[in-house]
Amino acid sequence: MRVFLALHIAILLLWGGNLKIATYNVENLFDLQKSGYEYSEYIPYGKSLWNDHAYKTKLKNIAQVIKDIDADIIALEEIESLQALKDLRFELKRNGLYYQYFKIADAKNTTVKVAILSKIPFIYTKEIVVGYSYAFRNILEAKFRIGGEDLYIFVNHWKSKGGHESMRVACAKALKKRVLELGEQNIIALGDFNSHYEEYITFKRKRKLNDTEGITGINHILGTINYQQKLHKPLHVTTGEFYNLWYDAKSEDRFSYIYRGKKEVLDNILVSAKLVDSKGLDYTEDSIHSFKAPYLFRGKKIYHWQMRWGKVRKHKNKGYSDHLPVLAKFQY
Repeated sequence: MRVFLALHIAILLLWGGNLKIATYNVENLFDLQKSGYEYSEYIPYGKSLWNDHAYKTKLKNIAQVIKDIDADIIALEEIESLQALKDLRFELKRNGLYYQYFKIADAKNTTVKVAILSKIPFIYTKEIVVGYSYAFRNILEAKFRIGGEDLYIFVNHWKSKGGHESMRVACAKALKKRVLELGEQNIIALGDFNSHYEEYITFKRKRKLNDTEGITGINHILGTINYQQKLHKPLHVTTGEFYNLWYDAKSEDRFSYIYRGKKEVLDNILVSAKLVDSKGLDYTEDSIHSFKAPYLFRGKKIYHWQMRWGKVRKHKNKGYSDHLPVLAKFQY
C-alpha cells in the first residue's frame, strides 16, 4: 500500500495536478508530559483538569477540522511538542487521513511552536532563528519538489499584540533575509502573523503598539503594501516581497478570528512573484478562504476551546480553536 501511495504521489508531482495548502492555529495543543514550560492551565493532571479526557477530546476535535480540510500540506501553530504533533498525526491516521511527513520547530524551548504535516516528502527542513529570547518563536522552513519545481514554505507564528510592532518587524526581517538569500523562487510564507493584511492602517488605532514610527512587519518589511489589488495574473512582485492572497478574496470574507464581535485577520498566506506569474506551479485564483464549517461557530462567535472562569480556570472539554483555518489552492 505504501509503495502504491509513493508511486501515486511521484506521478502527480511529475505530471501535474492540484495542491491544497492550509494554515491552522490550533490554540494550545499541549501534551501530558510535564516539561515546566506549560501555561498554568495546561499543567498535566493539575487543578485545571488538563488530563487524559481533555487531551483526547482536544486531539479528536482538532483532527476533525484538519480531516475536513484535507490539505496536502498544512502548517500548524501553537503545538507544544513533538509528542503532541505525533499524537495529532496518529489521531488523524485513525480517522483515515495519513500525513507521512511531519516536522516541528523545536530547537528552542518556547512554550508553543510551529509545525507542519505533509503528504508530500520534504527535500529538507530547517529553522530560522528570529532572536534568542523566548519571546520569539523560530520560523520553520520546508523545501519541496513539486511539478519539477522547487517550493519553499515558511511557517510563522509572530509575537502577539501583547508585544510592540518592533517584535513583529524582527520576525519579518529574519524571514526576508532568508527569502533574499533564496532569490527568485516559489515561496509561500504562511501562519499566524498576528497582523492584519493592512496592519499599517489598523494598528494606528493602537498607539501603544507603534514603536516603529509606523513601519509594520507584514506590510513594509515583506512588501505586501505594494500589491493591494484583486489578483490579475501575471502580477509583477519584486523579489523579496510578497502578495497577500487575502486581496484575492471578497473583503467581507477576509477574516480568521473574531474579537469582541469584530472580524479580524491574524492568519495570512503570502506568495512570491513566481506563484502568480501564470507559469508552472501557480496559485489558483479565487481559492483563498477561511474554513467556515458550521460546527466551528456558536452563534456569531468562533467555537474556541472552552474554559470555566474562576480562581482556577478549568477545561470544559468542548470546542476547537479561537482561530479559523485558512487555505488556498495551487496548480502545477
